[in-house]
Amino acid sequence: MKRIRHNAVGIVQGSRVLFSDFADDGPMWTGSGPRESRHIIEFQSAFTAAPAVMVGISMWDLDGETNTRADISSTKITATGFELVFKTWGDTRIARIRADWTAIGPVPDEDAWDLY
Repeated sequence: MKRIRHNAVGIVQGSRVLFSDFADDGPMWTGSGPRESRHIIEFQSAFTAAPAVMVGISMWDLDGETNTRADISSTKITATGFELVFKTWGDTRIARIRADWTAIGPVPDEDAWDLY
């Protein structure tokens, strides 16, 4: 369990098209076997510690003639951002993917005093 020890909690959300490989015959559309797409997401303002990050697919455009295989995750989470990772494998053909994300974590408290 992630505990946030003070009252200042921030929530930030975003959306990103990860690729449109059908447009240029990219590897997610024309390839086979293990493939992945990695994207650095930077928060507009930093949290005071690494937040909890949730990611999900909000749009997918897949070939109906192949198996559907998808793995989406967040990794390398810090107070300033994270890496969004999408993976597929086998004969799956993916034209496009859009991912949405939400980060929830501690932010600076304007009412807190720093004592030296």
